[in-house]
Amino acid sequence: MRLDKYLQVTGLIKRRVLASEACRRGLVRVNGIAVKPTREVAAGDSIIITLARREIEVKVLQEIKGISLKKALRSEYFETVRDIAITPVSELDDFWAEDSKDD
Repeated sequence: MRLDKYLQVTGLIKRRVLASEACRRGLVRVNGIAVKPTREVAAGDSIIITLARREIEVKVLQEIKGISLKKALRSEYFETVRDIAITPVSELDDFWAEDSKDD
């Protein structure tokens, strides 16, 4: 199954168009390499998705044979290795501005 379709079917990214765009922008890496949305996903692959406020790493447990997947079955197809919240730079700037007012 194509990477963009895999991301959409598993619910990691809501729409296939967004998954495809994320791949084109280099926000999705498979086994540490930025890839195109047409790359085939195989069992054992590690996928890292860098979004605006979080970075997710999942391991593909098995390939999806059909074109859709029930929500209850999604956890059988991938395992979340890490899910890190990212603080946007603008929020950090606000934090440091607040801290300097106390001086």
